Amino acid sequence: PFVRERNRKEQLCDFYENYSRMGSDASMQGIYSLHDMMQLGHERGWCPYFMARTMINRANVVVYNYQYMLDPKISGMVSREIERESIVVFDEAHNIDNVCIEALSVMLNRRIMRRCSANIRKLEDKLGQVERSDKKKLQDEYKALVEGLNLVNNDANSDMKGGMLLANPVLSQDILKEAMPGNIRRGKNFLNYLRALGDFIKLRMDDRQRFLELPGHFIEKLKEETKIIEPKAMRFCYSRLNSLLKTLEVTDMDEFTPIQLVANFCTLLATYNEGFRVLYEPHDERTPHIEDPKLKLCCVDASIAIKPVFERFRNVIITSGTLSPLDFYTRILQFSPKLSESLDMKLSRKCILPIIVTKGSDQAPISSKFEMRDNKNCLKNYGDLLVQLCEVVPDGIVCFFTSYEYMEMVVSHWGKDEVGILKKVLKEKLIFIETKDVVETSTALDAFKKACNCGRGAVFFSIARGKVSEGIDFNNHYGRCVVMFGIPYQYTKSNELKIRTEFLESHYNVPAREFITFDALRQTSQCVGRVIRSKTDYGIMIFADVRYAKADKLKKLPKWVIQYMDTSHRNLSTDRAVSVCRTFLRTMGQPRSQEDEIGVTMYNRDQIETMAKELGLDRKFAGGFQGSDVAEDAKVPQNSTPSSLASIK
Repeated sequence: PFVRERNRKEQLCDFYENYSRMGSDASMQGIYSLHDMMQLGHERGWCPYFMARTMINRANVVVYNYQYMLDPKISGMVSREIERESIVVFDEAHNIDNVCIEALSVMLNRRIMRRCSANIRKLEDKLGQVERSDKKKLQDEYKALVEGLNLVNNDANSDMKGGMLLANPVLSQDILKEAMPGNIRRGKNFLNYLRALGDFIKLRMDDRQRFLELPGHFIEKLKEETKIIEPKAMRFCYSRLNSLLKTLEVTDMDEFTPIQLVANFCTLLATYNEGFRVLYEPHDERTPHIEDPKLKLCCVDASIAIKPVFERFRNVIITSGTLSPLDFYTRILQFSPKLSESLDMKLSRKCILPIIVTKGSDQAPISSKFEMRDNKNCLKNYGDLLVQLCEVVPDGIVCFFTSYEYMEMVVSHWGKDEVGILKKVLKEKLIFIETKDVVETSTALDAFKKACNCGRGAVFFSIARGKVSEGIDFNNHYGRCVVMFGIPYQYTKSNELKIRTEFLESHYNVPAREFITFDALRQTSQCVGRVIRSKTDYGIMIFADVRYAKADKLKKLPKWVIQYMDTSHRNLSTDRAVSVCRTFLRTMGQPRSQEDEIGVTMYNRDQIETMAKELGLDRKFAGGFQGSDVAEDAKVPQNSTPSSLASIK
């Protein structure tokens, strides 16, 4: 409102004014993507941003990113007014614990702290201007802060209490009812308070040694080193800063991101002693000669971020095709599901071939583990496997490596003249590589697909945990085979991983090794799942590492993978694996009609009528097919794609 009032005498945004005048009460029907909203806004002269914000609360179905529900800084704006009776579905939720951890973790470095100091100086200047020109505005804010946090937001409504709780899960319901502490109610006092906190953080970042502390211990040192005797006000830093920014009518919020990070750091620090750790690293573990101090408030308990969602909404569904094992998620997210189910994948033929390759043709074991990763014999066996697959598998092959460093080492070895692996591969297919540059990777993907389309065939070298492993589908001829070279474990010497696994082991009885293995296998499942994207698709999944054959690894693979993995295919040599692939591809290459799918992956009319009777619809639903032009066997797809969990709270 203050932006419009300030610019009323000048030019206002025609799109917003038109929407506010004519479109805010308009009814809309249909399905709209963000691109569709932009087109509609252009046609009608309405602002697509505010149109989307309004429609979220009116739509029957809303599809958006996890952060809109889990990140308190975003959910407060977007998800605050969603009704309690709504059904919340977290799809592709295999990484939901990592999303929760990232939403409540904060990292500060020297650059952020310098910009935070500049933000404080700029806000002091703005505060001085308001004190001279409109002192009543500051007085009104002060009164609102005295009465309590729920009055800070001018858009309060009957559902505000629940909205504030969802918008800011770092504050408990009791704290939300409290009045703002007296020492930070006035803007000038609050900025001085933030400056003292910032100076202490800068002081701690001058240390030469790494340290790890509980939030309570960090606050005790704060009390010793500064004049801040009672740190209770730290819990309100983020809310108090937002109130001040609104009062000072700040519109460029990006400019004040550093001070918001510091305020968020302080709020989380003072609110939780358990579930968080303060980690200081003077340099990166991999580059100890380069000084790069970072102070991190690491959330180690994923349940903190998702708990408000469970408490607010009656129905929460967590689902993914690679959500395995199911009980592991209930332990790390700390909830008891009303229903937990792992579903089979219904196929009319065995169109996926998962196999474990444990040794080369010379019977020497193959693995990417540290002791063997530079073993020339192991690298040769990996290369021979790829060359033989290129000779047998048509069109596209996707290869996943455990890291960029490992891929560079392997490809460099294969490229040597005396080894000649890449030359042999290039005789059969073109080679494309994923890089850290997004544009380069997108260009390589386009070229890869063109090579598959024209019949030349191609191999794509990619990284587990990279862009390609999560968001790109290699359906049909783009991915007839996927090869996992090794197991994609996290960097086990990472300090953040260590403190998280220590917390899980001490609080939830989750052994560190078990969590690390679980994390590696869910990434593996995501990679191999890139090649099977529909009920008519087919592909080969090769797990090329001797460790995949161990029981603790097998039980963490999705049910639909184990379902189609023959016991005889769990300990193959490279030459035997290629022979199995050749037989599989010959079978899959036989012509197949759609009628073969009816009754297996597609319902026939009798099955639909039976289901209708079970649901109490009787002939009303099934009878609709009798007088229509639908064929005798109605072709309605069954659940044919993998789905590993329907977990309902």
